[in-house]
Amino acid sequence: MGRAGAAVEAIRLRREFRAGKGFRKREPPRTALDGVDLAIDDGELLGLLGPNGAGKTTLVKILATVLLPTSGTARILGRDVVAETAAVRPLLGIVLGGERGLYSRLTARQNLRYWAALYKVPTPVGRMRADALLERVGLAERADEAVERFSQGMKQRLHLARGMIGDPRVLFLDEPTTGMDPVAAREFRSLVAELRGEGRTILLTTHDMAEAEALCDRVALIDHGRLLAVETPRTLSGWVSDFERIDVEGVADAALAGRLAAVPGVADVMATGDGCLRIGVSSREATPAVLQLVVEAGVQCIRTSRPSLEEVYVHVFGDRGLRV
Repeated sequence: MGRAGAAVEAIRLRREFRAGKGFRKREPPRTALDGVDLAIDDGELLGLLGPNGAGKTTLVKILATVLLPTSGTARILGRDVVAETAAVRPLLGIVLGGERGLYSRLTARQNLRYWAALYKVPTPVGRMRADALLERVGLAERADEAVERFSQGMKQRLHLARGMIGDPRVLFLDEPTTGMDPVAAREFRSLVAELRGEGRTILLTTHDMAEAEALCDRVALIDHGRLLAVETPRTLSGWVSDFERIDVEGVADAALAGRLAAVPGVADVMATGDGCLRIGVSSREATPAVLQLVVEAGVQCIRTSRPSLEEVYVHVFGDRGLRV
């Protein structure tokens, strides 16, 4: 049974990759997806978060009709991706990281017009849509330059425009900010937030903590082809809610650090420079004792903070594939 109101559904989705020729053919198949159940609501931006090799791209390729599942069912807006492939593809836009999908010797405008033709957009509409998208992604002034002269950030903005040329209701973004500098990545995320504000359904695969926390309504944690949880970033942070950071400034000397480290429930005490300490608390019962010690020592600036999505990631996966 599907979930009412879901724009994207995966039901017991499984994908195995078999070994190649010769002696490797006798090796057991590798399981990339292992019974994945996932539903993304209409208009939702869901982040698929996990280390490299977790199954993120395999799931996207199946949902995008690029790869067949070994078993299970996937639907886009109620249409089966295997049985109704021709009906599903016009509903989708796909944005991949890297160089795939762009023709470097063509101009940005020519790329978009070419993809509009592939999507069977009428020529006058395709021309207008290409111009409007180039303006939207900030490439109007470079529209008639060959793509091979673009920076990585410009190419990714053009990728986003290409993914939007068919005016899709569902958009798949597969690690779209890979290789971008921080400024370009921030600009790209702003564009994605605008698209989500238009009511489009978006699946974003990433292992970038800041990206997931800043953009997503919910986050799905995946590892070794299995979904571990699908929750809001705030709820996931609550998984490690007993862990708290306490930052103190002033009178943070070695003696105070030693007394704090001896408090039961204090996980670590680290000097962060300029007389500041960061105390990691692993038990709620430890917090009052820590605060009493720092106040008695004359510390006048104290800040506490909740665990971030990055800390949840490390708590669940360790540091495999982490990028911030």
